[in-house]
Amino acid sequence: MPPGFENCITSREILNLKDKPDNLIIIGGGVIGLEFASYFNSVGARVTVFEMLDKIGGPIDGEIADILYKNYVKKGIEFKLGTRVSPGDFSPSDSVLIAIGRKPSTQNLGLENINVLTERGAIVTDEYGKTSAANVYAAGDVNGKSMLAHTAYREGEVCVNNIWGKKDKINYNSIPGVIYTNPEVGSVGETEKSAYNKGYDISVVKLPMNYSGRYLAENEKGGGICKLIADKKSRRIFGVHIIGSYASEIILAAGFLIEACVTVDRAKTMIFPHPTVGEIIREALFVLNI
Repeated sequence: MPPGFENCITSREILNLKDKPDNLIIIGGGVIGLEFASYFNSVGARVTVFEMLDKIGGPIDGEIADILYKNYVKKGIEFKLGTRVSPGDFSPSDSVLIAIGRKPSTQNLGLENINVLTERGAIVTDEYGKTSAANVYAAGDVNGKSMLAHTAYREGEVCVNNIWGKKDKINYNSIPGVIYTNPEVGSVGETEKSAYNKGYDISVVKLPMNYSGRYLAENEKGGGICKLIADKKSRRIFGVHIIGSYASEIILAAGFLIEACVTVDRAKTMIFPHPTVGEIIREALFVLNI
């Protein structure tokens, strides 16, 4: 750690704390930082989050991030956005959590001896798990693509299948991501911004979660949205982003729709069990102007 940062801890050490800190500073407003901010706020700690960007949640949809931000602020979490930190910022804090991400651990493996290409410490792989070296595959956080446990599971399967001669590949655009906070955030596929940046002609619908009868019954104060993005040319579903209860469960279905290249018309024929919060996807499909 740089001078002045010696007493900082990571997401590993913070799980070993025996007592709740009265004041917790979190450096990083991404997924890990937000999850710990939500937890320690719920148990009574005063939480301050420093984030260098002007929004929280990293790459998640901007409107979803804004709703989550407002929820956190209402609960008493303080944010310092667009802010770099220095040791002097830590003086009133009992604990400082460094949550600015992790780097692939690829040093001292001898990769250069077998011509395995790396970029910024990450092993370069393709959709089949292949590296730049013949018969060498890599799966998990070492490739730096999608540093999630469920991504690593699938990457491992893809690598093993290809090693044994069964052609298989991973679609990184259909991997769901979840922020396990209260409320939950579930995202898969393109965001509105990323789709526009790639030149797609898209249609977007933003539907309040209260369109789901079960959600309305279980959430007295309501709130939350489901955002669905579809490509006008192919009529395929390109992205789904949800903030609200059960988001982590619903997003699986959305990921399947993207993985299977399902069109809006085909998805409309699917039968969603009633009453479920997941019906919000069906409602969004019928509201979508495409």
